[in-house]
Amino acid sequence: MAGSQQDLLLRKLEDGLRRARGRPAFLGFLDESQQAELKRALSRRREAKSLFWGGFPEAERAMLGLFPDYMEPDPAMFPIEAVTFTYRKEDSPGHRDFLGAMMGLGVERAVVGDILIEEGRCVAFVKEEMAGYFAGELTKIGRVGVKTALGAQEPLPVGHTFREIKGVAASARLDCLTAVVCRTSREKAAQMVITGLVQLNHTETLSPSARVQEGDVLSIRGEGKFIIDRLGPFTQKGRLSVQCRKYQ
Repeated sequence: MAGSQQDLLLRKLEDGLRRARGRPAFLGFLDESQQAELKRALSRRREAKSLFWGGFPEAERAMLGLFPDYMEPDPAMFPIEAVTFTYRKEDSPGHRDFLGAMMGLGVERAVVGDILIEEGRCVAFVKEEMAGYFAGELTKIGRVGVKTALGAQEPLPVGHTFREIKGVAASARLDCLTAVVCRTSREKAAQMVITGLVQLNHTETLSPSARVQEGDVLSIRGEGKFIIDRLGPFTQKGRLSVQCRKYQ
């Protein structure tokens, strides 16, 4: 995250903490890198209770809720609303189409959370105050006609599918795991890390020797995002078995 963006984000946090002394305060939808930055900042602060919530448990983009000490964080208090779009099953608008149509209405990115798509249906999580606006204005996504309704029926569309990747590495260092998931040499992987192309748990990590653990997430510019599911056992040749999933 660029320094100016980080500074702006931290200023927004300070403002939210001040407002949360008397009532709940919310920061708009944040990506995973922004959430990681705020979690680090909050770990050093004790002014308010906090919760990240994006409208459903597996949401990637989430709001930050800050609550006074006398209140327990509650997902039901977040100003989030789902908007459901339905369309012909033979049509296939994608995530970029829906996001582009929403942004085309002149809103900020922080207004829109996760966008979940399946055959004939899309569910988008947005700031509650904007839900009616989206539902009333968006009658077409690209060239595809859509019908809109507030709310969403369970089960929600599946957010992601995954492709399994298996390999072996010399160790659980970041450069070794990057080499496995990118199918490249350790030397090239180390250079990718040093030049800032790799994020570990949504945080830029410039050290090739950083340790990776099971459950960690690698985000690699130009390559995608990967979840490290299993590290080990070691093979007879002393190499570390690796099993992970790539977001599709």
